[in-house]
Amino acid sequence: MQENNPSPEDPTTEPVPQEPTEPQGADNGQETDEGGAEATAEENPATADWHDKYLRLYAEFDNFRKRTMRERGDLIRNAGMDVLEKLLPVLDDFDRAAADPSEDVEAVREGRQLIHNKLRQLLEAQGLTRMEVAPGDAFDVDLHEAITNIPAPSPELAGKVVDVVEPGYMLNDKIMRYAKVVVGQ
Repeated sequence: MQENNPSPEDPTTEPVPQEPTEPQGADNGQETDEGGAEATAEENPATADWHDKYLRLYAEFDNFRKRTMRERGDLIRNAGMDVLEKLLPVLDDFDRAAADPSEDVEAVREGRQLIHNKLRQLLEAQGLTRMEVAPGDAFDVDLHEAITNIPAPSPELAGKVVDVVEPGYMLNDKIMRYAKVVVGQ
């Protein structure tokens, strides 16, 4: 098989004068500096049109990105505003109850219960549900947080919930707070 490249020892070939080599990226009509790119854009109107479209699209995308980040920040800052607006009537009820100089204990108890029910209904409408945990339920690490272990009052309460210190809550089927319980040993 013959090679097209002459060997350096071949006396029949004459040395070819070296031409300055072009920097990488200069092939295929690409220029390495920005001035050359502008020169080709000015020479070719189609290239100038594409370059202009590219710059406009880039600026539009950059503006979109900035606007989206700003809107996301506003949404995060104001996320609880809707719920807080709905809580204001409950706060007003508490203020009215605190300002009432009534000595009737039963009326105060009934008013407190009405406010409590109103608050609970509002929170349930937002997706908050209370976990149903009672003494005697099996301890579940996925739902409960054991505050302490105590000797079980009876053998059937070993490894089960003996007391509920704080109820747990779920928001739209996601645990918001684990139920804090005392577990029997």
